[in-house]
Amino acid sequence: MIHILIVEDDREIAENLLFLLEKEGFLAELAATREEALERTARKRFDLILMDVMLPDGNGYSLCTTIKREADIPVIFLTAMGDEGSIVTGFDLGADDYIAKPFKPLELISRVKNTLRRSGKSRSLFLIDGLEVDTVKGIVRRNGKEIILSALEYRLLLVFLNRQGEVLSRMKLLEEIWDIAGDYVNDNTLTVYIKRLREKIEEDPANPRIIMTVRGRGYRVGE
Repeated sequence: MIHILIVEDDREIAENLLFLLEKEGFLAELAATREEALERTARKRFDLILMDVMLPDGNGYSLCTTIKREADIPVIFLTAMGDEGSIVTGFDLGADDYIAKPFKPLELISRVKNTLRRSGKSRSLFLIDGLEVDTVKGIVRRNGKEIILSALEYRLLLVFLNRQGEVLSRMKLLEEIWDIAGDYVNDNTLTVYIKRLREKIEEDPANPRIIMTVRGRGYRVGE
């Protein structure tokens, strides 16, 4: 699963980014300072870092240099400093992309996915039991025939595919899935969406081979 570190001292922005990334099926963590970011990267391997330039205990430019020196981790600067000089400095220091605030959520997700793909860290094609999911094009096919999914059905499918082999409890799925209006999806609604998704992607929905029920624990895709 793709693991992203958000280095941002503005709590509201950081939490919005966290929600946005997790909604897309990424696993994300927060760091509010340069020191905290270095501690986290020393303990754990991240696939990408979203980084503000202005931090309470230093700047993102020096942090980027330090991280790039230790490991080849893609870095995207996300900052209000959108002047040409700042952008050029960021790229000169090894940044993989540079996004000026305020950012557009869909554009940010697209840039994250493009950066991951260029770095070879993104899995963009899933194949399982005759089902093909192309996350770059957003296309789902079964035995070559395109399947039309709603936004929530597609989101639910991505959660399962990005966590293949894991048993996901209903509570975990409820934490992951939000409807378009931003309201929390209740347990009954989740049941309906899993049923609808199975009807669309399974060869035999009554005997599912993709989204399998693990009695008393939840659901699992793959071994």
